[in-house]
Amino acid sequence: MVKYIGTRELQSFVATHSVERVIDALTGYIKADYLRWQQFDKTARMASHSTVGVIELMPISDGRLYSFKYVNGHPKNTAHGLLTVTAFGVLADVDSGYPRLLSELTLTTALRTAATSVLAAKYMARRNSRVMALIGNGAQSEFQAIAFHCLLGIEELRVFDVDAAATDKLCRNLAAYPALRIVRADSAVEAVRGADIVTTVTADKRNAVIVTPDMIEAGMHLNAVGGDCPGKTELHREVLDKARVIVEFEPQSRIEGELQQMPADFAVTELWQVLSGAAAGRGSDAEVTVFDSVGFALEDFSALRYLDEQVGDDDAQSIDLVPELADPKNLYGVVLGGKPAVPAPLQKVGALLHA
Repeated sequence: MVKYIGTRELQSFVATHSVERVIDALTGYIKADYLRWQQFDKTARMASHSTVGVIELMPISDGRLYSFKYVNGHPKNTAHGLLTVTAFGVLADVDSGYPRLLSELTLTTALRTAATSVLAAKYMARRNSRVMALIGNGAQSEFQAIAFHCLLGIEELRVFDVDAAATDKLCRNLAAYPALRIVRADSAVEAVRGADIVTTVTADKRNAVIVTPDMIEAGMHLNAVGGDCPGKTELHREVLDKARVIVEFEPQSRIEGELQQMPADFAVTELWQVLSGAAAGRGSDAEVTVFDSVGFALEDFSALRYLDEQVGDDDAQSIDLVPELADPKNLYGVVLGGKPAVPAPLQKVGALLHA
């Protein structure tokens, strides 16, 4: 039997632990795995693109455990009452190849993305950062806001989205955090002005220019989350020219991050180097920093490992994803449900073959 965590199981787990506590715990798991970067067999995700979206597989292994995530990105889905992003994942034992956990990752991806954002910001943003602009107020926005408010000390959040209804929704949901001051901006320019941190988490699959060089102020940290596939960006390329740029996994980021706009020799630093102390997150309080976050398979590996260890068997389900055999060489017997086969008359078999 394989452990299974569906949407309902995850909802129950988060309800008893709180969103901010789960995100905080995930930052610990993600950091721990980034600090053993060299142990992982890493590859850029495999993507199947269409005119309306993308479907991706994200595999990774540390030699003991293997995981993959199936995830899509279809920005037009919301017009049909569907989510832009859905995901599920598997955690398996390398020695046997047997899956040990099958889990929803739609909600978990939002949680781990927020965890990765705030983890990077702890090393890259100025220590006294108190004001954040949040551009893009859709499905990911609350998770980012809560993470930065509860775990990094953000006190004021300037919010903007071209869809006013999305901002309405965000403000309603964040009312549960009265210590966080919400300021509705009339434009991205207004939201960004004077902000210590700028988080962009838009959904449109296009080369957008949401943040331009004239909007950048000394010491800003930009958390660029929305640009996560080829042909999709949020920052003007000159913003990157002005900044120290940190990425998760450089080969992947050059294909689908903000980095896809830049020449092949444009210098970046990988996040594991910053977390390990091998490289600085920022050089001074005046330096502009960019976390070019596209989402990497290691973060999903960490999230699956967290769920496997922290969601008890009593709070999860078990499913018969893999058959149990008394004789592992008799798979055919499982197909028959343990009943002996009754041979069909030869003439009927012949008739079936020629039907």
